[in-house]
Amino acid sequence: MTAIESFDSIYLDLSKESGKCRFAETGFGWKPSGGGETFTLDHSNISGAQWSRASKGYEIRILHRNSGIIQLDGFQQADYDRLSRVFKNWYSTVLEAKEHALRGWNWGKAEFSKAELTFNVQNKPAFEVPYSEIGNTNLAGRNEVAVEMSLPQDANDTGTDGQGGARGKGKKAGAGRDQLVEMRFYIPGTTTKKETEGDEGASDDGGEEQNSATLFYDTLIEKAEIGEMAGDTIATFLDVLHLTPRGRFDIDMYEASFRLRGKTYDYKIQYDAIKKFMVLPKPDDTHCMLCIGLDPPLRQGQTRYPFVVMQFKKDEEVTIDLNLEGEELEAKYKDKLEAHYEEPLHHVVAKIFRGLANKKISSPAKDFITHRSQYGIKCSIKASEGFLYCLEKAFMFVPKPATYIAYEQTQSVTFSRVGGAVSTLSTFDITVVLKNGAGSSQFSNINREDLKALETFFKLKGLRVKNEIDEDANILAAALREQDMDESDDEVVASKMDRGSADEDEESVDEDFQADSDSDVAEEFDSDHDSSGSASGSDAESDVDEDQVDDEDEPEERPKKKTKTG
Repeated sequence: MTAIESFDSIYLDLSKESGKCRFAETGFGWKPSGGGETFTLDHSNISGAQWSRASKGYEIRILHRNSGIIQLDGFQQADYDRLSRVFKNWYSTVLEAKEHALRGWNWGKAEFSKAELTFNVQNKPAFEVPYSEIGNTNLAGRNEVAVEMSLPQDANDTGTDGQGGARGKGKKAGAGRDQLVEMRFYIPGTTTKKETEGDEGASDDGGEEQNSATLFYDTLIEKAEIGEMAGDTIATFLDVLHLTPRGRFDIDMYEASFRLRGKTYDYKIQYDAIKKFMVLPKPDDTHCMLCIGLDPPLRQGQTRYPFVVMQFKKDEEVTIDLNLEGEELEAKYKDKLEAHYEEPLHHVVAKIFRGLANKKISSPAKDFITHRSQYGIKCSIKASEGFLYCLEKAFMFVPKPATYIAYEQTQSVTFSRVGGAVSTLSTFDITVVLKNGAGSSQFSNINREDLKALETFFKLKGLRVKNEIDEDANILAAALREQDMDESDDEVVASKMDRGSADEDEESVDEDFQADSDSDVAEEFDSDHDSSGSASGSDAESDVDEDQVDDEDEPEERPKKKTKTG
């Protein structure tokens, strides 16, 4: 009878549910207590084992020959002797006892082993990250590398099937309520590839020094097989302009995922994460935008991008042959993809996304068109300008912040004009209130000529519309203002005419008064104008000119000379 060592309340790969673990000469197996799929491993696939403290007691980390890591947690300290004999006698492997660093330091040395990345503090492991749990990595700065963890599509998916360990890539993250999604390493200075890889790279010609962070990044991509795991690219599009996130990215399309490769950031996105796909023509009649809705969204540090917005020129043509064999194309993508494309670039990208991701492409509703015969309405959300599209089932504002509002989630739509300035007569705002108190969104500075078309379309979709713009009141108020201005202008003109006749009377009085006046004002007036009506006036003028030549600095003496001359 085959000998068996059995242990209860053991957790496999951070599973939420414990199970029973049994070791035999042929290998070991684990079965969840509540029933489910049994995980087994043949003894020939065990290349090493480690014993250390863990969250639920003590754990055994089994190194798979195919570079995977299998974790069994929940053992007691007294179980070490039994397990040590099991691995030594049955699996010809030493169960190595390892102590973890408990100092809490955040600086140490990163080492790349066959199956995992280990962060050591004073030659003791502080933590290990299996390559199978790494989904992506980016150079976040000159000396900083961001490492993103793989996440399961379903948070409750903690099954035992898959490769690269007991389960598939990223499924360990679904074990707990809190999930580690990203780590960042600050790596200063320069180093060589030999130093990074240790003895494994000693035979390589890696003696040339380079930036440590860049070398760490390149090594991690190679070890974790990031990007390569998806197989050969089916199609590649270079230098595609993205409005969200901003920049130019190369698009590599694989069988199950696509990759955005930029100068600073790389993103790997599963087709299963695509929830919406929209083709939106830009009102300039030159460009077309492709908008991809993602769940979970892209992450760049603390910033999340639930939508990826690409922009293409409508007249840009492309010729491309897909990297697929005829049999594979016929078997997997029949009536979805073509072997050869020769069309505008945005058409080709949209068709390949539709075929690989198996998603329906949405476009603006045919029932609505602007006064300029366009589908996009120029407006703004707060200080961000963009375009609002009315789709068949939702509003869509692009490019930033990309906002999607389904009609079925809309409680009411309100047309209003903010402020009372005359300039607001040409524009208006739309406020969309969501159901269940989920908030609201306001789209501002919409052209006044689109009001009727929008109101008709919203009513056609069965939305509750409230128009706060009272056109009759505004027209009446404007007419009253114009009438008041006309009446005030008539009064001003009449008063000016009356004052003109009065001015003529005053001028005649002034002339009579000036003839007998010796005031300074009258003399200065006469000296500035030519007069031949009286000899005394000309004499006064000549006397003043001579005095100005003789003594320009004393104009106050003029009245006296005028008196003498007279």
